Amino acid sequence: MVEYEDASPEVRAVYDDIMKTRGTDLINNFWKALASHPPTLKRTWESLKEVMAPGALDPLTKEMLYLAVSVTNSCEYCIASHTAAARKAGMTDEMMGELMGVVGMANETNRLVTGYRVPVDERFKS
Repeated sequence: MVEYEDASPEVRAVYDDIMKTRGTDLINNFWKALASHPPTLKRTWESLKEVMAPGALDPLTKEMLYLAVSVTNSCEYCIASHTAAARKAGMTDEMMGELMGVVGMANETNRLVTGYRVPVDERFKS
């Protein structure tokens, strides 16, 4: 893990952009780990910054989607960080409960469809 004070100028530039963009003085462990390979750090930060920027979907929706995928992929780190980000963006306990219900149901029905090899209805095909 690369701490700010030990970072190369290339890594510090990304760290500075992360802190400025997020309005924080914290570089979390995810970025510190990626900093061991500066090209991966820079590419991942630039992509994440673009994808998570406000657009047709608001920041809360994007964080809740990220959280849902993180739960499905069993990424403890991402669950923790995106739960915190979603709460900061306005997610309530009730919203979290409903989101987990949808995630659980989607995973269950996806596996049932896969197990039963259910063919896609013609009307659902684009």
